[in-house]
Amino acid sequence: MHVHEMMTEKIKKAMPDLYAQDGKGKGAIAYVHYFSPWSGWDWYGTEFDGADTFFGLVKGFETELGYFSLKELTETTVTLNGVSTHAVERDILWKPRPLSEIES
Repeated sequence: MHVHEMMTEKIKKAMPDLYAQDGKGKGAIAYVHYFSPWSGWDWYGTEFDGADTFFGLVKGFETELGYFSLKELTETTVTLNGVSTHAVERDILWKPRPLSEIES
């Protein structure tokens, strides 16, 4: 299985701690974007505890703010033709932007 870098030191250093953007609403900045080409889901991290837990925008069955786990994103796989591969990837071209630019 191909191993890709889901979190870099550069992103980790840039990410505010949990609750640091509390009250900013759609003005909160998303510093990282994860996506699944298999499910169509997107995760936008606005805050990070430095270890595993993000807070941010999740676009799946519904679009909502909430917590999600780096470990769970990293460990989620799909199997195609007997080969297991990551189901979630980090958008390596992502540039930080406010949630107001994402939700529209």
